[in-house]
Formats: sequence, structure tokens, C-alpha cells
Amino acid sequence: MKRFDNNKSLFIIFISIVLFFNISTSLYDLFYLDKKEDNQSDNIKNISSECTGYKLKRLSGYKYAMPLMFVDNTCQSEKLSTLKNELNNLFNKYKESGVLSSASLYLKDYNSNGWIAINENETYSPGSLLKVPSLITLLKMSEKNPGLLNKKIVFNKHYDVQIDPKYLSKAIKFGETYTVKELMSYMIKYSDNNATLLLNEVIDVKMFTQLFKDFGLKEFDWYGADYLMTVTDYSEFLPALFNASYLNIENSDFALELLSKSDFKEGFSKGIPSNVSVAEKFGESGNLDMKELHETAIVFLANKPYIITIMTKGKVLEKLPEVLKEASYLAYNHINQLSN
Repeated sequence: MKRFDNNKSLFIIFISIVLFFNISTSLYDLFYLDKKEDNQSDNIKNISSECTGYKLKRLSGYKYAMPLMFVDNTCQSEKLSTLKNELNNLFNKYKESGVLSSASLYLKDYNSNGWIAINENETYSPGSLLKVPSLITLLKMSEKNPGLLNKKIVFNKHYDVQIDPKYLSKAIKFGETYTVKELMSYMIKYSDNNATLLLNEVIDVKMFTQLFKDFGLKEFDWYGADYLMTVTDYSEFLPALFNASYLNIENSDFALELLSKSDFKEGFSKGIPSNVSVAEKFGESGNLDMKELHETAIVFLANKPYIITIMTKGKVLEKLPEVLKEASYLAYNHINQLSN
């Protein structure tokens, strides 16, 4: 009987030890492994949140105010990655065929604030795209001098301009008198270089160069050599009009209205339904060996407006509009299919 009691005691001790180890292991799993999983979750969260920050651009130079220009995500949009791949493939196809030497793109979907860029470090000569900052400068001047737009200027001076621009449908006539507002219309709607150079007679050069500083771009030398830009650099201008963050609302709206009346229909417009409004500007430049054709636009797709800028280089200028058209078609269809 005593032996049985001893065995019973040993059995109880054995069971107690087993239960102790089981409970200890469970508690270890509960606290340590859960903590480990939490750490893993934190790491995943950290990885996924690496690109969730925002960059803000504010205007400086005021005594107290720091006007907000824009807020952008710091990283490119995963939601637009499929579109980016399609556009990359399109550019590569045209490179392989010899049409393109290089192409760069910036696109921003204002509905999601997401953006993508392709070959964003390549530099280009913007050509007539610089007429947009000229327009912005003149309208900025008019805010301080309301009578400026009605100022009359006689076209009585011959300028050294591109002799035969490929895309020019209408131009001012020598000897005629025009208001600044009329010249701005010729400059933007028809990309008339004579109208632009006539406007340069009244433009505030200091204000024009300050605009580039305000937008965080490299210094513009008015009297210097060709000013080179990347596609992301140039894509600062139209968003400032869309957000009315540099000019007042009335002038921003007027500028976009002028851009919406551009008669260049060889590029983006061919890839977008005719009932969709597009505020756009194109630019051509280059030399005998290499031609450049660029286009920037805000596409006012209902509830899904987006900006798209494409800069291209190729040996034959006449072949480059097809690239703009196809890229525009891909972008429009992708943005149009995105859910709100």
C-alpha cells in the first residue's frame, strides 16, 4: 500500500512536470511567437509604407504666406504599373523600328494622385513648349498691370525665326497691329513664333526667369544657349494652371481655355474621342541629324482628369506624331477604365 502511494506520488509529479512544460511552451508560443509575427507584420508594413509619403511644393519669397503649389506622392503608382509597361513596350517597338531614338513620359491621374514616369532623366530641347511659361508670365504681369492685355503692338520688325516650321496653320501679318491678348492667342493656338517674339518685346524677363525658380527648376538664361529639360521638369507648368496655384483663378482658367483651342491635332488628340476636352501644347525642335517633337496636355476626362507629357527624338519628324497618338490612346483607355 505504501509502495502504491509512492508510485502514485511519482505519477503525480510526472504529470505535473509534463503540464508545466506544456503550459510553458504554450505561453512561449503565445507571447514570443505572437511578438515575432507582430515584428514580421511591422516589417511588412514598413516595406509597404516606404512609398506612401508626400512631397509638397510651396512658393517662397513672401513675408508670411507660403502658398501651396502641389502635393504629390513620392513614389510611382502601382495602380498605373500595367499602363507603364504597355507604354514602355510601345516606345521599345518604335525604337526597334528606327522611328524613335528616345522617348520620355510623365503621366499623373488626378483622381488618385498617382503618377508614372518613363526615361525621366533624358533631356530635350522643349522648343515651342516654352510658350506656356511665356503665357503664364504675361498673365502674371497682367495681375499687376490690368491694362497689359489690351496694349497694342505693331508687327513692323522682321525676326530671325524658324523658316519653315512643320506645324503652323496661321500667323500674324507684317504691318498689322495686335493687342497682347491677340498675340497670346496666336502664340498658343497656332504656335506662331513671330507672335511670340513680338510678345518678348513686352515680357518681363526677370519675372520669366523667376517663374523657373518658383517651380524649382534650374535657372533659365534668357540670353544663353538652348535650355534643356526633362519630361518631369516640364510637367510642372500645366498642373499649376489646373490647380490655379500660381496665377489667380480667372487667369488660370483663361490660360487653359487658350490651350484647349490649340489647332495641333496630329498627336494626342488622335488618340482621344473628339468630345473630350484637351488643353495641350506641342513643341518641335532639333537639327538636321535629330528631330524632336513633344506634347503636353491635361485631358478633361469626366471625373478622371489627367496630365500627360511625352517628349520624343527621332530622325524623321513626320513619323513622331504616330508615337504621340498611340501613347495617348493607351493612356486614355487605361484611365477611362479605372474605377473611381
